[in-house]
Amino acid sequence: MTGAAILDVARDGIVTFLKVAGPLMLIALVVGLVVSLVQALTQVQEQTLIYVPKIMAVFGGLLLFMPFMADALGAYMGRIAARIVSGG
Repeated sequence: MTGAAILDVARDGIVTFLKVAGPLMLIALVVGLVVSLVQALTQVQEQTLIYVPKIMAVFGGLLLFMPFMADALGAYMGRIAARIVSGG
């Protein structure tokens, strides 16, 4: 395998990772910001309050985005398998 091919596989893996993890990270970020804003406005400074809404939102996002995530990972595995079969 040449250096360019290795960089291509690595780039494809990073892009696939960002496609799969990106939506869930954005959901967690938005929920965290909203809960922090509510805590600041109401002056409720409970540190554990943020975890339950964030976990529930990420779980809901996981259920919503699961087909997209599975398709992206399956396509990536297909590309990797095709490279293996073709000899690199």
